[in-house]
Amino acid sequence: MEAFYKNKTILMSGATGFLGRVLIETILRTTAVKRIYILVRTKRGMDIQGRITDLTSDVIFSLLLKTKPNALERITAIAGDCELADLGISAGDRKLLTQEVNIVIHSAATVNFMDPLHLALDINVRGTKLMVQLAKQMTHLEAFVHVSTAFSNCPMGHVNEHFYPGNLTASYDKVLMMKEQLGAELIDEMAPVLLNKYPNSYTYTKALAEQVIQVEAQNLPICIFRPGMILPIHKGPHAGWINNLYGPIAFILGAAYGVVRLTVIDRSARSNIVPVDYCANLALASAWQAAKEAPPRNQKSSGLTTNREATIYNLVPTDKNEINWDMFFNQIQDYKEICTLPKMIWYPFTHTTNIYWLWYVGIIFYHIIPAYIVDFGLLLTGKKPRLVKTYEKIHSNLKLIKPFTRTNWTYDTRNTTRLSNSLSQEDRELYPFDMQAIDWTQYFEVALFGMREHLGKEKPTQESFMRGAKRLKLFKRLHRALQAFLVFIAGTILWQFLKLFM
Repeated sequence: MEAFYKNKTILMSGATGFLGRVLIETILRTTAVKRIYILVRTKRGMDIQGRITDLTSDVIFSLLLKTKPNALERITAIAGDCELADLGISAGDRKLLTQEVNIVIHSAATVNFMDPLHLALDINVRGTKLMVQLAKQMTHLEAFVHVSTAFSNCPMGHVNEHFYPGNLTASYDKVLMMKEQLGAELIDEMAPVLLNKYPNSYTYTKALAEQVIQVEAQNLPICIFRPGMILPIHKGPHAGWINNLYGPIAFILGAAYGVVRLTVIDRSARSNIVPVDYCANLALASAWQAAKEAPPRNQKSSGLTTNREATIYNLVPTDKNEINWDMFFNQIQDYKEICTLPKMIWYPFTHTTNIYWLWYVGIIFYHIIPAYIVDFGLLLTGKKPRLVKTYEKIHSNLKLIKPFTRTNWTYDTRNTTRLSNSLSQEDRELYPFDMQAIDWTQYFEVALFGMREHLGKEKPTQESFMRGAKRLKLFKRLHRALQAFLVFIAGTILWQFLKLFM
């Protein structure tokens, strides 16, 4: 793989995201690529140069720069936006890309489950279509990797490594046409009908994007990579690194702060979690494999001579090394008194239920009443109340991830296993993605301490751990005292009630 990537030029979308940053770091650390063009848009008032500065100053590149001080000079920003009709790429940049790019890694997507359908369609579906059209114009294209998700076919109980167009109520081209003809407001109103069995706009539009690849990219050296829920780095120079709060990460951090105390989950269901570095490694390996599988080019055309369907790679825990939500919670429980946060607001504990109405009742006592008590105390001390609004956001997010914590999906991973086995021993060590070889206990130790440092903003110093242990000890005593008081109150009420019948 090192030889394959030497002197290659890569175009990446989604480069400033969680997976994108790990991809860039891995490429620059392990290969001698010629250039990485990254598609960058302005965001939240930050211009392109500001976003590049933010990207390159990330701690994930710190060790890379010690061994390769000029590594980041191989990154070149291209102004663009997958939400725009032409990807927002200028004519000059488009010409540059079509003449120079050898490999495309398309990972840009809106992953917000709450995004309106029209926005998800523009970015996830039309953006993919436009990226494929751009790739068709590239005269030296060797591989195209489309990053999807393991949940793009979530209406299925078992997901094989092939396409499922039958899950869609309408084809991608018809949906895009309806969106253009009806406008944003009307297509959003049609969302419940179009989504059908899909739980949100993200999974639905990622399924449509896969159909784009199936229909429009047959003549490209293309593959699809479907990762599960992406968690911190497992191996490498920055084990434990993470920079986002998506999926179960927000829940874990909320529990560590003593805020999230009750959630809806089926503890027997598989969790389908994957380390982000394994995702980056498989993406790079799949590009290498796509280039090897590509038929010879027609010298008179920029396309390929024969049609071929994209190879699909599912990356989730294997049957021989699965992890369910019960194991997930037990791992967190094992580290909760070691991996402590000094800024916790209460003793960290979390109960789970698979009964949705019971969760609704339970959060009244576990979350809402305590929130009002705390906010009232803040008002009395002249401070701004904030816990009630915090819990409103937490409950909204827990509702959004509910379908992914109560459904027991299974996956076929034969293509992924075959690809891993085809690597040389050196490549398997440099680019590991064998989910069967993961020691989950070891991984959770790395991941939880990584989340403490990078999301909890607590350096792994002795002083920090001592402060966390001291605060945990205090809150544990208060928690036990509160439990005893509540039991006493409940017992008193019950005794008074029983006296009425004596």
